[in-house]
Amino acid sequence: MLKQQIAARLEQAFSQYGFAEPSVAQLKAACEVSLRTLYKHYPSKEAMIIGALAYRHQRYLDFLQQGSPATGIEAVKHIFTQLKLWMQQYAPHGCMSMNAIAAFPDNAEIILAVKQHKQDVRQFLAQQSLRADLATQLFLLHEGISSAWPLLGEEAIVSAHQTVKQLMEINL
Repeated sequence: MLKQQIAARLEQAFSQYGFAEPSVAQLKAACEVSLRTLYKHYPSKEAMIIGALAYRHQRYLDFLQQGSPATGIEAVKHIFTQLKLWMQQYAPHGCMSMNAIAAFPDNAEIILAVKQHKQDVRQFLAQQSLRADLATQLFLLHEGISSAWPLLGEEAIVSAHQTVKQLMEINL
């Protein structure tokens, strides 16, 4: 349980300060634990990042499913509506996973954690849409919104809803 609490606080700290800025001492303070306890659960800054990303991954998938219609076009529209709320509340500067790769482009473990997250999101979109054949297109739309959010904001979601409707109706 303590490890999850630390991961939650690490997620908040990295989301707020980015990956380059906070020192381990700052992360320890954000987690409200001793340095020994922090290192017991996460023995390096990279391990702390991976722990924060794993925690955020599950929180994100749970968030996308909140109040969702079962499956189909309405479920996909709901995902993009939830994405809007996520970006507003938790990711106004873009995708935390992609920011992690930008900060640590040569770290294989961080890259692997991000790849797994992105694969799971793609699979989730396929399951919710009932359209495995459109999983890549829906995923690219999702990623485009995450990247464009700081510039386009809500306009990206409006466009996504239109595109989802066109994709799913044309490709029946």
